[in-house]
Amino acid sequence: MYQPIHPRSPLETMPTMYDLPSELVGESGLPDEFHCIQADLLTETCKPVGYLPEEILLASDLNLYYDPRHTQWYKRPDWYMVLGVPKANQLEELRLSYLIWQEGVTPFLIVELLSPGTEDEDLGQRLREINQPPTKWEVYERILRVPYYVVYDRYENNLRAFEISGMRYKPIAINENRFWLNEINLGLGLWQGVYQGTKGLWLRWYDQAGWILTSAECAEAERQRADRLAAYLRSQGIDPDNLPI
Repeated sequence: MYQPIHPRSPLETMPTMYDLPSELVGESGLPDEFHCIQADLLTETCKPVGYLPEEILLASDLNLYYDPRHTQWYKRPDWYMVLGVPKANQLEELRLSYLIWQEGVTPFLIVELLSPGTEDEDLGQRLREINQPPTKWEVYERILRVPYYVVYDRYENNLRAFEISGMRYKPIAINENRFWLNEINLGLGLWQGVYQGTKGLWLRWYDQAGWILTSAECAEAERQRADRLAAYLRSQGIDPDNLPI
């Protein structure tokens, strides 16, 4: 029996994440140890209000394919947050890359960690060459219109943030190395401390109560609470190790 052939929709003909490179190809600013640790801290302390964990994608060094007309063009943000997209439930569903034409959701916030040689790309300080991909700044500002863009230069201890206003990014006022995002009821700022055994000035999230604790900090806070309780019990003549069940 004759079966009519229906043409596929444009979306069905687009490449998927399995068709496109997921590795870093020919870019400066290769991830170093700082990039990995900093991305971990951002992910561990990011708790947007109003979203379930399974509705948030927090990614670092995951290729972001942004232009369906140039399907090989991508950027690789150091860290980014996408709200309202499902997390993978199975190992085989984990994203190899993030494809705008498949996901249909633009990142809410992107963080770039400046490295020597990446300023022009990250801050749009060079002119685009003919027939070459645009800079990260152009992609985030003009193509994807990412609501918030954050740039941290650890060499200068300099934090900059931008938000979309009209057709362009405008600087966000940074007070005491912090700024607040009303949409998710969280703030982002520079914190001096030790994370994963390394002391430094780190970028991390905070809420109205203060810096959001990491799992290690939560465990330490619980240990100190238990020590205080034990000390109080001993002051009352009670052995905390022999409490009645």
